[in-house]
Amino acid sequence: MPSLNIHRNDTVKVLTGSDRGKTGRVLRVFPDKGTVLVEHVRVVKKTVSSKQGQRTKGGIAEQESPINVSNVMLVCPNCGPVRVGFKVEGDHKVRVCKKCGQTMPTKVK
Repeated sequence: MPSLNIHRNDTVKVLTGSDRGKTGRVLRVFPDKGTVLVEHVRVVKKTVSSKQGQRTKGGIAEQESPINVSNVMLVCPNCGPVRVGFKVEGDHKVRVCKKCGQTMPTKVK
């Protein structure tokens, strides 16, 4: 599976679905499935059972559900939602905004 243009802690805007127009921070990326977990987007209710030894309270909890990476777009600090290109600077590959040409921070391996 090819690497994704969106990384953890990026700000993205949702393009489709019931949460269209919302912006949020990426909490987690699942490159194998091609999905991302965005903060306060696609919140679902999940039943949680109480644990006897841990003394946790059961009930209904809300949590984010993954959204397909094709349904979100990276937000540039200057331009807003943009497409992402790549450029090689020295021996590093960096992400570049397609509108203004500004480099965006890339995770370091």
